[in-house]
Amino acid sequence: MGKRILLIEDNADLVANLFGYLEPRGFELDVARDGRAGLRLALNGGYDAIVLDWMLPKMDGLALLGTLRDGGSMLPVLMLTARDQLESKLTGFRAGADDYLTKPFALAELEVRLQALLVRAQGRQQILQVGDLQLNVATREIWRGAVQLHLYTAITNLLEVLMKASPSLVQRHELGLAIWGDNAPDRDVLRAHIYELRKRVDGPFPVKLLQTIPKVGYRIAAPEQRNS
Repeated sequence: MGKRILLIEDNADLVANLFGYLEPRGFELDVARDGRAGLRLALNGGYDAIVLDWMLPKMDGLALLGTLRDGGSMLPVLMLTARDQLESKLTGFRAGADDYLTKPFALAELEVRLQALLVRAQGRQQILQVGDLQLNVATREIWRGAVQLHLYTAITNLLEVLMKASPSLVQRHELGLAIWGDNAPDRDVLRAHIYELRKRVDGPFPVKLLQTIPKVGYRIAAPEQRNS
């Protein structure tokens, strides 16, 4: 299990404490002292997890996290903050944090939480495949044959639901629940997403994978699975 951690934190004393505690336990740490530097490293550094402070110079942790998630990054993120109100925690989780630790905290607790995130992330590292279409669930990379596809987050999430169910049909309301929960928008939004998905995944390719079952739902299936 990888233990390469990006620490995005501007408190020098806390940074020193984390290095002193985690490095002897097998963690490899890089540090960024402001949000912009942290985002740059997060996008390019190949880390296994991020420990992210909420209050940062140049770009705060919430904005950084939102940028990562909007770009499709599934890196586990443990958010650190002095904000202990429930609403602040919920805001962090809604932005895409995987876990939340309130300052001050015990270093041993941070290590345990970080280990749990890494274990869960390792379990998510899987490749979904239908025909020549592949989706790496961990990295969110999508390939159709030798061509890499670039889909925005909502469309990637939609594709993941369909590929996990393949070759079975997914009903419209099930897609809405899986992607938006109880706050599913109207059918026109789902239709627009399906249109965009079909254009990207099937449009340039001779073999079509995405099927619409009128008045019922959708499925992704290779030609040899069509009658299954």
